Amino acid sequence: MVEIHARYEGELHCEATHGPSNAVLHTDAPVDNHGRGRSFSPTDLVGTALGTCMVTIMGIAAERHGWDIRGTRVRVVKHMCADPVRRIERLEVEITVPGEHDERARDLLRKAASGCPVWASLHPDVTVELTLAFGSD
Repeated sequence: MVEIHARYEGELHCEATHGPSNAVLHTDAPVDNHGRGRSFSPTDLVGTALGTCMVTIMGIAAERHGWDIRGTRVRVVKHMCADPVRRIERLEVEITVPGEHDERARDLLRKAASGCPVWASLHPDVTVELTLAFGSD
């Protein structure tokens, strides 16, 4: 169990505190939804959670097998729709893993990314498009 406490500060801005660590983050409504876009929007955090979860699960698999994937980069592009309600429609996730990895490693890392708990928690109407590239520094 993890508790997160959030406080609405007005002007479509919130502050959230992670209970176990007391780390703080801020959210702001995006410009296209009445906000100023001064920070991550709540839906931006969904995309962030997905990308960082994927690479974290890949990291667990890599550590288990003695592979070094430090420097792996993740790019998430969030697409919104407004019909029938405003929601995340699609998340494009591009993961670039540096270094040389054999086919077995590539398959296991791909499977790890696809098994991320955030992805499993998304509504089935949210399309996730995953692209993995290997060997680029």
